[in-house]
Amino acid sequence: MTIQAVIFDIGNVLIEWQPERHYDAVIGEDRRKAMFAEVDLHGMNDVIDMGGPFRETIYETAEVYPKWRAEIRMWHDEWIKMASPAIPQSLNLLRALREKGVPVFALSNFGIESFAYAETQYPFLGEFDRRYISGHMQVIKPDPAIYEMVEQDCGLPPESLLFADDRVDNITAAQARGWQAHLFEGSDGWAEALVDHGLLSKADAGL
Repeated sequence: MTIQAVIFDIGNVLIEWQPERHYDAVIGEDRRKAMFAEVDLHGMNDVIDMGGPFRETIYETAEVYPKWRAEIRMWHDEWIKMASPAIPQSLNLLRALREKGVPVFALSNFGIESFAYAETQYPFLGEFDRRYISGHMQVIKPDPAIYEMVEQDCGLPPESLLFADDRVDNITAAQARGWQAHLFEGSDGWAEALVDHGLLSKADAGL
């Protein structure tokens, strides 16, 4: 079936999301590994992505692990340094699709407040035709419910949706719903996929 909408994940597709890299630079790899072994920071972030309060969730976790209090608080206080930089070619692809009249959606695990903050740093997050942000939906990928909610809202057949995400589990869940999907491992590969689907020319895709 012809693609009727292209759906972008945000973290590691449009914006790099690398907390471990930031901690390595600030506290060193050994301390980072020790902290992540003791504290489920990604699990904490899932609570935020499900709609939990941004600062409160992080600061409450920090109090549970006083040994790592200052470092855990960095997840909030230095969050934008973990969620950076933007991936220029992916942004160019988003805009090229829109110029061709292809509807472009976002589907991302993202907190309510952290996404609002990201919008102030990355104005292009306002360029999507539709945005599906997990914090507002109170469900996160790869839960099948979030994909079903997208289908119900946009009204498009699952097989007409092309989704790019950097996580295999999220891609697998989308494919189980009948979506077409691309595992994002770099913007060049995503550009080639969009060309292969006939959505962009090589010139449009920067290839």
